[in-house]
Amino acid sequence: MTRELVITIDGPAGAGKSTVSKLLAKRLGYIYVDTGAMYRAVAVLARDSEQANLQDESTLKDICLGLDLQFVNKDGTLHLLVNGRDLTTEIRRPEISSLASAISARPVVRERLSEIQRRMGAAGGVVLEGRDMGTVVFPDADVKFFLDANPEIRSKRRYLELEVKGEKTTPQEVYQQMVERDRNDSSRALAPLKPAADAIVVDSSNSEIEEVVQLMLGYIEKQRKARRTLLSSRES
Repeated sequence: MTRELVITIDGPAGAGKSTVSKLLAKRLGYIYVDTGAMYRAVAVLARDSEQANLQDESTLKDICLGLDLQFVNKDGTLHLLVNGRDLTTEIRRPEISSLASAISARPVVRERLSEIQRRMGAAGGVVLEGRDMGTVVFPDADVKFFLDANPEIRSKRRYLELEVKGEKTTPQEVYQQMVERDRNDSSRALAPLKPAADAIVVDSSNSEIEEVVQLMLGYIEKQRKARRTLLSSRES
């Protein structure tokens, strides 16, 4: 029996990665891993630390070494438990987005979380959502996607999400925060946000979620068929 696939979905905020990744994992019967939530979790812990200092590698190292991350399904909703605390809601606050972007650029944080992520995906049968899954963490992933959309549409989507959650903000503030994070994530020296050379780039600007999911499932099925054909030729 062949190993199930490792599928990565990278892209900027608001492109629809979370929704698409969850649906794709559900359709395939795969495990869904939200790697961005991990960086947000470290950002929350760094913010709450008495020695909070993003320039202090030792503080960040201590946070990462003592990190216990668990994704738990509660009543059909994925929750993130961090050192026993449910941070599912806290990590989505706007101020954590900017802090997570800064945190993710620290080598000690990326090294530790990349190690955890590789362990989660080692057996296959997993959909990993993030920003450097196909370029750095899983450069040999079976199928790589880069999901994008224009900034105006992405910021509008994010604003509506925050509005539903009761967050106090404005469309302009969300747009400015998103553009700033895009710039920071794309220009950082360590694991910048960009499509892998062999990634399938999907623009969701004018597409419905189901259209994107079906498109991705088509590519995944092609890869499955190619693997079955290769396996058969080796056995014959």
